[in-house]
Amino acid sequence: MWKNFSPRQISEATYCIATLNVVPSVLDRMENFLPGRKYENKKAKLGSKLMKKLTTLFAATALATLMAGSAWSKTFVYCSEGSPEGFDPGLYTAGTTFDASAHTVYNRLLEFKKGTTETEAGLAESWTISDDGLEYTFKLRPGVKFQTTEFFTPTRDLNADDVIFSLERQWKSDHPWHGYVSGASWEYFSGMGMPDLIESLEKVDDMTVKIKLKRREAPFLANLAMPFASIMSKEYADKLEADGKMNQLNQMPLGTGPFAFVGYQQDAVIRYKAHPDYWAGKQKIDDLVFSITTDAAVRYQKLKAGECHLMPYPNAADVESMKADPELKVMEQAGLNVAYLAYNTTQAPFDKVEVRKALNKAINKQAIVDAVFQGQATPATNPIPPTMWSYNDNIEDDTYEPEVAKKMLEDAGVTDLSMKVWAMPVARPYMLNARRAAELIQADFAKIGVDVEIVSYEWAEYLERSKAKDRDGAVILGWTGDNGDPDNFLDTLLGCDAVGGNNRAQWCNQEFDDLVTKAKEASSVEERTKLYEEAQVVFKREAPWATLDHSLSIVPMRKNVEGFVQSPLGDFAFDGVDIVE
Repeated sequence: MWKNFSPRQISEATYCIATLNVVPSVLDRMENFLPGRKYENKKAKLGSKLMKKLTTLFAATALATLMAGSAWSKTFVYCSEGSPEGFDPGLYTAGTTFDASAHTVYNRLLEFKKGTTETEAGLAESWTISDDGLEYTFKLRPGVKFQTTEFFTPTRDLNADDVIFSLERQWKSDHPWHGYVSGASWEYFSGMGMPDLIESLEKVDDMTVKIKLKRREAPFLANLAMPFASIMSKEYADKLEADGKMNQLNQMPLGTGPFAFVGYQQDAVIRYKAHPDYWAGKQKIDDLVFSITTDAAVRYQKLKAGECHLMPYPNAADVESMKADPELKVMEQAGLNVAYLAYNTTQAPFDKVEVRKALNKAINKQAIVDAVFQGQATPATNPIPPTMWSYNDNIEDDTYEPEVAKKMLEDAGVTDLSMKVWAMPVARPYMLNARRAAELIQADFAKIGVDVEIVSYEWAEYLERSKAKDRDGAVILGWTGDNGDPDNFLDTLLGCDAVGGNNRAQWCNQEFDDLVTKAKEASSVEERTKLYEEAQVVFKREAPWATLDHSLSIVPMRKNVEGFVQSPLGDFAFDGVDIVE
């Protein structure tokens, strides 16, 4: 493999491997590829000063290329689109964060079957539900090992204490871990109404947990397969608390999942290693690297160069060339997603439904789809995707009529309106280029006399700021379903419990909220479907969002990648993945 490398690249790879304390014998083998160079002198000068100067190139490209071709170790490099907000999945809602934590380091009581929205046994090997639907009893899988890392060595297997700790810390406001991170809101847990749903968490014995609910909750099992319900090690948490290092739980994660956390270089590289005692079997790849690459064009260049094996969210303009490249293969499927522009319905003039509906009629959604997705998306009518059960086909979308929209604003008494449109700084499956979409909306609104300022922030800050109840203007965001249930869109994004969190419109409509609450408690899919269809009618009438698009999910990768299964939930998980040379 070294014939394709320049002496400089070989030298850089040598430096990288040495600095990262990789097996010395591999270093010795490198001498054969440095003819005429004073290899021993180079080796002797490696030290702490050089370690501090290592670049992302060394960690994510030269290292990966070397290790992928080595007989003793196999490294998979994923060109991630952004940085995680942290590594405790209970604290966040972004897919980027879940990929770096929930889908690598952790497991849950139930898991989603690969490539589906069906649940299957995870850390719970079996469960029973009482006749009244209020008690769930879980039998834990015996012999599940937590990861051993440089920062913690567990002394016991998974037990009921870990499950109780993982859920109780999010549920009880007086729990010592409830506010361990400044500003922690347990956004997903709270936004789904879990604090008011759970009656009790009970440890029946070391391997049995009982959860009692106050009311029936049809999607409850699917909810427990979601990232926020990841199971942590209470033993690790107790040690951190005793040492006064509680924040480390969000910085140095430890779980039962397929990969153990090794280290994170801020905004550059995350490194993992295969969990050798993983209950579902050790992975075929030994090392996993997230090479954080925010620019889609750069991700593509790295993929073509073999510097990463798989990338998310390609530019629409690049997809055809990716499909034509014999060294690549491309997976695609309809995404379980929606992109939207959420008005802050508590702030004038967006508190008036007439104003929101006027603005919606001014947006040329087809132009956004054409410019941003080049045909790989469709304009959105409803807040749930058309591939999801209970989608209401009878609802008519807003027509693009700028002159009508202008008159509607005038009739509402709104003139000379200035507003902000927030544009995401990262690509997501539902919105590949929010800046471009915002520019098109800006031009559309200018036609009806509305002046738009486009604003953005770093991704974690964007997510945090956009939750504020007094946020100004309208924010571009979106959602990929986390459990395949309509509740995960309608209640999670638009319910009253989610105001100040996932509900970026800050919209609490009692009629809508009552419908989705009843749907959660209903016993049949038919009854739930009817209620969700009615809720979509209310949503369209009140227009807290401009629904923008539903996109295809496209995943390009090197042709030698095997075992990757595209998820309808939009996550990137690498258990079961292999590199075949």
